Amino acid sequence: MKDELIVQKRPKSTISEDIRTIRTNLEFSAIDEKLKTIMITSSVPGEGKSFISSNLAIAFAQNDKKVLIIDCDMRLGRTHKIFEVSNKRGLSNLIANHDEYIGYEEFIQKTDIKNLYVMPRGTVPPNPSELLSSPKFKKVLGDLKKVFEFIILDAVPVNGLPDSLILSKIVDKTIIVCSHGYTDITDLESTKKALQNVGAKVAGVVINKMPKQRSKYGTYYYE
Repeated sequence: MKDELIVQKRPKSTISEDIRTIRTNLEFSAIDEKLKTIMITSSVPGEGKSFISSNLAIAFAQNDKKVLIIDCDMRLGRTHKIFEVSNKRGLSNLIANHDEYIGYEEFIQKTDIKNLYVMPRGTVPPNPSELLSSPKFKKVLGDLKKVFEFIILDAVPVNGLPDSLILSKIVDKTIIVCSHGYTDITDLESTKKALQNVGAKVAGVVINKMPKQRSKYGTYYYE
């Protein structure tokens, strides 16, 4: 799955340049405030949010920042497959057993990319939404913010699940990923409205899988 890590494998490609542009735009959008936590979500499955999350995390890490990507999709998350790390222990295990552990080291794995760490989703729990809305998760995120300069949260699609709406209230910025020729505009509008209704700070929309003959790979729009 490491073939998806374009920013690492093909740093001079147009796609990599676009991802770095997103990184720069995010940094400038928060020039007057501290930006540490960024949630990536989408409307429905298959729009490429994990691809964007993983490559954006690499882009921040390549900018000499200590970065953690957390797979918050405890149902179907595949960040561990993208980075080829173990999923034996991850976010769900950490939250469920937080009181039993002093540190978080066994739930976080170093990648072979300098400055980049991964916390996989872990064992699929029966109650992902409850775990993410728990005081334990807020405590975990608060502790991790003291260690890492940037934290990317790869979250579930918004439509039909409350997880991303819960997370959007406690992160600094939210990005919506959609896919050219795939995402229904009604779904995208519903996603944006749902996030805004809970007070999310929506930074913009990344258009994934843009045809080369029409424009660059991804386009970043500010709200």
